[in-house]
Amino acid sequence: MTGGTKRQKEMRKALRALLPRVPMRDAEAILSVALAGHLRHLPPTIALWQATTSHIRHELTEYDALLEEGYDRDSARFFILEPMNETLREWGCNREVAETSDEFSS
Repeated sequence: MTGGTKRQKEMRKALRALLPRVPMRDAEAILSVALAGHLRHLPPTIALWQATTSHIRHELTEYDALLEEGYDRDSARFFILEPMNETLREWGCNREVAETSDEFSS
């Protein structure tokens, strides 16, 4: 994870500030999403937050399984809220996802 464009460097710096203890494999996946075209128009910190919450929700929680079991999105999000915030705390993040937050949009 060295070199790269100015935006890539900004993203890596912002990622280290947001998630100082994130495992490398998760950091790489989050950076990949944050650098994707559909988030290019966003400032690095916002793109990283959206990529982080999406990664945790889909890769590290039971969110998709709950949807497959028939739970609606709001109910599934309710059940994964604390596991998401627990992961964020483990990674050294000072932010949390709120139940009424638009951060669940992705």
